Amino acid sequence: MPLIAVASPKGGVGKTTLTAHLAALLAAKGYRVLAMDLDPQNALRLHLGVSIRDEGGFLAHLSERGNWRQSLRHTDFGVQLLPYGAADPAEVLDIQTALAQDPGLLAEPVREMLKDPELLVLVDSPPGPSAALASLYPLIDHMLVVLLADGGSASLMPQIVSGRFMGRGSLIERLAEKSMVVINQFERGAPLPEAVLDLATKTLGHRLLGVVARDAAVMEALASKRLLTEGGRGAAEDMAVLADAFIRRTQLRRPGERRSGGFSALNEWGA
Repeated sequence: MPLIAVASPKGGVGKTTLTAHLAALLAAKGYRVLAMDLDPQNALRLHLGVSIRDEGGFLAHLSERGNWRQSLRHTDFGVQLLPYGAADPAEVLDIQTALAQDPGLLAEPVREMLKDPELLVLVDSPPGPSAALASLYPLIDHMLVVLLADGGSASLMPQIVSGRFMGRGSLIERLAEKSMVVINQFERGAPLPEAVLDLATKTLGHRLLGVVARDAAVMEALASKRLLTEGGRGAAEDMAVLADAFIRRTQLRRPGERRSGGFSALNEWGA
């Protein structure tokens, strides 16, 4: 199963909310999903119903090189979760420095996770440049980039297409080609959001995966420790459509379906 990164060049776009819903919707379809929080805000756990008093996590203790399985949390949504964990600003900077110097601190545990052919790993990354996300660039199969229907996001679309918001080089160009974009908190009928969506359609082309409506129910769901995974209109419907589009676009194997074709020798050599 693939490694999917949810990212954004800017903060406040609802990236963590979408990560939690996508993870839960895929789990509801029978996929085994492990969601990993790379954002020091440590908020993914709250969307997935973990107690705010539970401050344990994986990234916050990465330098200890412990077994990642010991940090797993099992959620009511069928998603396995690796929270970031509690860390103060100085500790976060130390973690970033350690990852910049030794990307294998994170890449090796994730490589071990990906050896499980039935496990889909979904990572919620911090906004903007990140040593944690950069350490996983060689392993990422698909990247979901979240933007808003506003002027700030519109100005970033050329960087999304080129991949410049991630860096430079052939590896980045390859990852940019496989990136998909979601426009979040879209207000239908409002002049600016409509204009930004038109621009996204023209600029991003096939990279535009879907649109999620602005909906007060999303904020209410977090406050009541639930997700919008049981149907409905507005954002709930849009996120269900988004999950289906994601499965089709990535050609995600159905749960339990064996991988076939491809270069089998490479699979063996890379074991």
